[in-house]
Amino acid sequence: MNIYDIRRYGTALFLLISIAVVTLFLYFSNSLVGDLAEQERARMQIWADATKEIVNINSGSSDAESANIDFLLNIIEGNTNIPVLLTDDDGNIIMHRNFRLPEPVDSLNPLYISDANALFLNRKLSQLQRSPNVIHIAIEPGTVQHLYYEDSTLLRNLSRYPYVQLIVMAAFVFVVYFAVSSTKKAEQNKVWVGLSKETAHQLGTPISSLMAWVELMRDMDVDPEMVTEMDKDVKRLSTIASRFSKIGSQPQMERADLNSVVDKSATYMSTRISSRISLTVHQSPQPLMVSMSAPLIEWVMENLIKNAVDAMEGRGSITVTTLHEHDKAVVLVKDTGKGMSRKMRKTVFNPGFTTKKRGWGLGLTLARRIVEQYHGGRIFVSDSEPGLGTTFRIELPLNT
Repeated sequence: MNIYDIRRYGTALFLLISIAVVTLFLYFSNSLVGDLAEQERARMQIWADATKEIVNINSGSSDAESANIDFLLNIIEGNTNIPVLLTDDDGNIIMHRNFRLPEPVDSLNPLYISDANALFLNRKLSQLQRSPNVIHIAIEPGTVQHLYYEDSTLLRNLSRYPYVQLIVMAAFVFVVYFAVSSTKKAEQNKVWVGLSKETAHQLGTPISSLMAWVELMRDMDVDPEMVTEMDKDVKRLSTIASRFSKIGSQPQMERADLNSVVDKSATYMSTRISSRISLTVHQSPQPLMVSMSAPLIEWVMENLIKNAVDAMEGRGSITVTTLHEHDKAVVLVKDTGKGMSRKMRKTVFNPGFTTKKRGWGLGLTLARRIVEQYHGGRIFVSDSEPGLGTTFRIELPLNT
């Protein structure tokens, strides 16, 4: 199991644990809200019983019962946080408490209800009649009153609290993840830049020496064909060093035809692959002018063609196609190799991913960095089936 499998399984495990924790949190929060709702209903039942007793006392009962009226009124007055509406069987509002009315109640005539307040209370009544928060009070045979109530402010806030907390937690996790990802990406960029500059610097001295030796060999009448081949290899090393130096800093962009750059890379690679592998190039009939660093795009094409050669294990065909699509220049590199599974397609651009015993797994990573970070384009596997081959797709913005 490689590091990317471990990270993927670790991420999945973390998500499962997070979902389990959130589920438990919501379960206990909802249980608490449910318990509080039951307590409020019990309080409303006591309130309803007190209302019934007061009505019975006022209708004329014993002096002993009348002595309890202060206690019952205390129960009525004790409700200061649960909005309630008391109505008769015809839906007429008899009493209301704890509602935030649009207009203040007249202190000199508290029983008077203004039109605005009456409209507000009737709307509230219509809403509450559709809710389960109602207690029916049988005052006497044939007389029933109805007590409607809203959840208290505390209960409403408590019911919203878990979701607010989840949003805060999600925002916190997102900020932390973004900060860690940004830091990690910045560190990776520094590693890339440092490694590339150091590689170009280390190659510079021996390449200069080799160039001097080639010139000396020409003056010493060494076989010209041998010197020419050596000179080609030295120039190739110089090109590689130049590419690394461009990776280590922001490369200079120039407007050029992508067709010619792709053709140059394919021509170079065609002489360095097996004769049993055919390499065909289909160019767009119109120029594909792109702002690019030609040496780096050539490097990308060489990496893709090398990967295609390795995937075919010595026999097959590679087709390179350039296209014009809307505002993009497109390059397709298709091979008839062993193809990739869906799992491989997701990790093929990760650093260190390779199917070769001696591979470093950096070719496609460099290709993605060059295409996406330096050229503002995209590179991805557009199609791949095990045993049928793979197609890589590069998209670059046209510079018209």
